[in-house]
Amino acid sequence: MGLLKKGVVVVALMLSACQSYHPAQPPYRGYKRAPYTVKGMRFVPMTIEQALHYNAVGVASHYEANGAHGAIGERLYRGDYYAAHRTLPLPCRARVTNLSNGRSCEVRVADRGPYIAGRIIDVSSAVAHKLDFHRHGLTRVRVEVLSVGDGAYKRTR
Repeated sequence: MGLLKKGVVVVALMLSACQSYHPAQPPYRGYKRAPYTVKGMRFVPMTIEQALHYNAVGVASHYEANGAHGAIGERLYRGDYYAAHRTLPLPCRARVTNLSNGRSCEVRVADRGPYIAGRIIDVSSAVAHKLDFHRHGLTRVRVEVLSVGDGAYKRTR
């Protein structure tokens, strides 16, 4: 193999390896609980205490925010286990369980949404794959908050 071809192969391998790599982000300071408006609808996030007792059943969908910033400014990358919720304080960690097959996954809720009636959470495509509903697009799930906040702000049940 010529030197130029070797260089192209090395660069291609480096690029493919970098697609799933991203530097660790510093913990979010505090909690994002400010009310906000989307499409004329006002949303008021719940208190920390309400969130620590949050346990709901509803419909989940999935999305891909590859490289986009979530509601608290963190970049959301393909392959990460993240989620969006309308009223949970950000950031928080939750367990999402697919009720049709019992599979569950822990996610970081760092974004806002979904804004489609009848849906309680949007999860990343990686989570949808793990929960085995990526082909269907929607599934019934249970969402249980495990903790709210990061670092010194982290609160658990």
